[in-house]
Amino acid sequence: MEIDKAIRESDDRRLKTKYNNAIYVIQRALALYSVEEVALSFNGGKDSTVLLHLLRAGYYLHNAGKNLFDGGPDDAEVTFPIRTIYFESASVFPEINSFTYNTASIYKLQMDIIRLDFKSGLEGLLKAKPIRAIFLGVRIGDPTAVGQEQFSPSTPGWPPFMRVNPILDWSYRDIWAFLLTCKVQYCSLYDQGYTSIGSIHDTVPNALLCHSKTNDREEKYKPAYLLSDGRLERAGRVKKLTSQTFSAVSNGLKHEDLHWKSTFTASIIAVGDEILFGTVEDRMPSILCRKLHSIGWSVSHISVTRNDIDSIADEVEGRKSTNDMVFIYGGVGPLPSDVTMAGVAKAFGVRLAPDEEFEEYLRHLIGERCTGDRNEMAQLPEGITELLHHEKLSVPLIKCQNVIILTATNVAELEKEWDCLIELTRSNGLLEITEPFVSSRLTTTLSDDKSRIVAAAKALREKFDPETVSD
Repeated sequence: MEIDKAIRESDDRRLKTKYNNAIYVIQRALALYSVEEVALSFNGGKDSTVLLHLLRAGYYLHNAGKNLFDGGPDDAEVTFPIRTIYFESASVFPEINSFTYNTASIYKLQMDIIRLDFKSGLEGLLKAKPIRAIFLGVRIGDPTAVGQEQFSPSTPGWPPFMRVNPILDWSYRDIWAFLLTCKVQYCSLYDQGYTSIGSIHDTVPNALLCHSKTNDREEKYKPAYLLSDGRLERAGRVKKLTSQTFSAVSNGLKHEDLHWKSTFTASIIAVGDEILFGTVEDRMPSILCRKLHSIGWSVSHISVTRNDIDSIADEVEGRKSTNDMVFIYGGVGPLPSDVTMAGVAKAFGVRLAPDEEFEEYLRHLIGERCTGDRNEMAQLPEGITELLHHEKLSVPLIKCQNVIILTATNVAELEKEWDCLIELTRSNGLLEITEPFVSSRLTTTLSDDKSRIVAAAKALREKFDPETVSD
């Protein structure tokens, strides 16, 4: 079998491990269900292309020695008996359609073409066919991957079937390592700078791969496999505009001067039993407050919580819905007591899952002490995590929706991370930067005579904000 042979001859140890694990999942599924009871969901993208060839290899290995193949030595002539489901849409790229039907012809796929929405199409198909399990090309980081395992029952309310995810733990790098190592065909759009393909309405070439413009200003793109950071594979997806509601907090100036300017609010959460025990004096909140005030943000809350998953989750959950951004630090590291990531994951109702890209950064930082799936530090909240890369940081900052997890353990590290955060903000709009937040302090040399203090305060109010003065 050409796929299995190509992997066995490869020097990529990680790819071999990923391949073996995926084949194991496929063989388990084929042991649990008959060929008539399984199907492959194929959409012409890179992930489902990998899955197709893994299934070809898995089916071959599952039946090795049973003499079930009558098509001769050429693997392409072997009939692939697993039913293939293709959801055809008017909004799909023509190149995806062409590639799908060409692939079906080459490997003699038994295609079920559905032109309804996914749910309605499955309902009709499962009524007509005895399908009990569907192989999916879902990977961690995909919007639909949250909460899934290699074997996951379908969502309540959907037709009942088992979702089988052989490449759930594969990274963007793993996908391209497989495609290039096995020398299999993939959709031509990936050679034109597309890195994650949706519909024609929400997908453009990834700007990170743009390398030149011709005389007529036409942009040229490098192929998808040259994207250096797999976390950015969806940078070619067009984001829909959404309305945002921000906290209305006066920035210390008159409303008519600001046209009732809204100020963004933040909470700061420190994690550490050592702070609560009083053994460590924490200067970072005051530094962070000043940093936030300097870009026009007000700080509504500062708290210190224990190194405890539930305590962290409760604090994050209470603050993420009432603030535009939550900054949390402490409890991030290799010790069993470092549970900040788990607390943030619980606050959002997701699990911790291995992140291949983040593990690569850790491996460069701490060497072989970062040991694959045993490295707890490489597990991040699933489906909601964005890595904020900066060339001056050895490890990216971590953003989970509106929660930013800082890895700083002292003021110097905080200063460095903040400077990088602001540089990233200026390039991608991560934080809104406005006029510095105004705060003032009034001191007086008046005696404790209450009447004199009240009179002085009223005079100041009349001078600076006469509309608010009352008897």
